[in-house]
Formats: sequence, C-alpha cells, structure tokens
Amino acid sequence: MKQAIYGLGLYIFMMLPPVITLFESIMVVHMHMQMPLLVIIGMMFTPYLKKKFPGFFEACNQNGIPGIVLFLIIMSYWMLPRAMDEALTLPLVEIFKFISLPFLAGVPLRDSWQKLMKFEKNSVYIFFSVLSGIMAWIYIASPTQLCNNYLVTEQRALGWTFLITGLCIIIYFIQSLFIDDTEDY
Repeated sequence: MKQAIYGLGLYIFMMLPPVITLFESIMVVHMHMQMPLLVIIGMMFTPYLKKKFPGFFEACNQNGIPGIVLFLIIMSYWMLPRAMDEALTLPLVEIFKFISLPFLAGVPLRDSWQKLMKFEKNSVYIFFSVLSGIMAWIYIASPTQLCNNYLVTEQRALGWTFLITGLCIIIYFIQSLFIDDTEDY
C-alpha cells in the first residue's frame, strides 16, 4: 500500500504543468526520463491493483505473455517520432501517454515479469536491444527533422542515447547468460 501511495505522489508530481514542460523541453529527457518514470509509476501501482483486482490479473495474464506483449506494443509505439511529436501538440495524445505508460506498460510489466520463463525474458532483452539499435539508426542517420518540436541535433543526441541503451541491454543480457541468479549466497 505504501508503494502505491509513493507512486501516486510521483504521478501527481509528473502531471504538474511546469514538470511536464521541463521534461518535454529536451528530446532525450522526454524519451529516456519522463516515459520510463511513467512506467515505473505503473510498476509501483501493481501490488495494490493485484490485491484489489486479483481475478482480473489471473484471468487475463496467467502466464505473463499477454501482459508482456501489451508492454512491448505500448513501448514500441512511444518510441516512434510521430508519437512523441503528437504528445507535444495534441492534448488527447498527451493524456493517452500519461495513462498508457503507467497502466498499459508499467502494470503489465511488473505483473508479467515474474511469470515469464528465462527464454521469454531473454527474448524481451533481445527485442529491446534490436529496437534500440533500429531507433538509433533512424534518429542518427535521418537527414531530415523527424519531430517538428525538436531540433535535428536533439534528434541525433536521442539516437546516440538509444545506441548506448541498446549496448547496455546487450551487455546485461550477455552477463545474465553466464551468471546464475538462483544461487543462494
């Protein structure tokens, strides 16, 4: 319960207009800070929601696959340049961002992750490393401005952060293959 209260406090803080303006003024901060924080807020709500609606999670996400697929779809959508651009210009898309990332990405991720087998978790790592590489290539190699609200230099900076993120995911994935995390110390 305490975690959900902290999540609610962070959620309210993230919805304050000056905070939204600050987070969305720089493209890298918008993509790699605001959006992950919204997902984390959803993860903080998950234990409370699972306790409040236990039948829903058992019926809809029994083995974790539907939840992780929903998470992957939502995260893939928000990585698109057009989605970021529309979140800045269309209030309904901004509202959708503040609903979809916590409740359609964060909650399913936390509910699904412990239910997934190692192969499925590894597939998520591979998916995100490949997606980060593709997004890095799109943002770095594009000669034109992809987002009307951000400069080309910000777009390239975002591309480099996607490349670094993808490399970090690959490094983590490789080390997880060699380290057994089920051992007791």
